[in-house]
Amino acid sequence: MEILAQGLSEDDDYNYLRVDRYKDDAVEKLSALYKSALSELGEDPDREGLLKTPERIAKAMLFLTQGYAVKPEEILHSAMFKEEYKQMVIVKDIEIYSLCEHHMLPFIGKAHVAYIPNGYITGLSKIARVVEAFARRLQVQERLTVDIRDCIQKTLNPLGVAVIIEAQHLCMQMRGVQKQNSTTTTSAFTGAFTKKETREEFVHLVSSNFH
Repeated sequence: MEILAQGLSEDDDYNYLRVDRYKDDAVEKLSALYKSALSELGEDPDREGLLKTPERIAKAMLFLTQGYAVKPEEILHSAMFKEEYKQMVIVKDIEIYSLCEHHMLPFIGKAHVAYIPNGYITGLSKIARVVEAFARRLQVQERLTVDIRDCIQKTLNPLGVAVIIEAQHLCMQMRGVQKQNSTTTTSAFTGAFTKKETREEFVHLVSSNFH
């Protein structure tokens, strides 16, 4: 599978044309499985409305799990710059769309990420790309939070990293306890952010309406 961006520079992260190309054998194998699943659910996969559904699901799942083909560390390495700045850098309200590995239903929310540089900074868009790379896998929110933290810490070696994720899980809203207004918050910290005052400053800045 290959995801291409056309017409804009790599820094234009959220307003570019996506061209999705998938491995034919993967689409074919997954389509056959989903066609069988439709039959097991009591549907007729050969009726008009469902003829293309197995293929559409296969391509959708390949897109939603494309993070397996991405190395998040390389994203950060591609834009590392020497810089003496040693104050907090925060990228907040990064949209997250991921799939819970227990039921393969979506969980949707936002990530707030901060780090304190220690000789190197990275392009701001790369933080969002790292979040995306880990989110586009079968996940649990707890591991996703730690994955993002550890990747930034190991690659940039900053003085500290902080990650907070707030998300709503459809596995809780559509099935099971069916609590539509529930939100799950997870956090992970390293280095300077393990100190109460630094952590509280981060939480305050994330919670503020200042942009």
